[in-house]
Amino acid sequence: MSAPTSPAELYRHSLRLLLDKDIPAWVALWAEDGLMEFPFAPDGWPRRLDGKEAIAAYMRPYPDHIDLHDFPDLRIHRTTEPETIVVEMRGVGRMVETDAPFDMTYIAVVTVRDGRFTSYRDYWNPLAVQQSGTDFTGSNR
Repeated sequence: MSAPTSPAELYRHSLRLLLDKDIPAWVALWAEDGLMEFPFAPDGWPRRLDGKEAIAAYMRPYPDHIDLHDFPDLRIHRTTEPETIVVEMRGVGRMVETDAPFDMTYIAVVTVRDGRFTSYRDYWNPLAVQQSGTDFTGSNR
């Protein structure tokens, strides 16, 4: 990225990369010391990923488990901090293993500095992972 990207532009770009299943390019949007948090993660799932490498390891198998088709209902809200946005959206698609529909509602608080994600708090619905075929983190047994 040649010019600094607004948080909203960077976020929209990141969603296109996820739909394209280009996880390496998605990870490249992160600062080396980026922090991804999942405050609602159930037991056995990661609550915090410290650094770009941990985020990459977590996201690498994502397309093998969830085939995302769209992010409808995307709403990006500015905050009083120009580098931070609040995002409301749905991710829809299918579970690769079971072919079951995937439909998850998300709220995220995202901070961008120098055109890279530095903080991403993902408030996803932990009830959705109780379905068969949703454990792609390698942390559940």
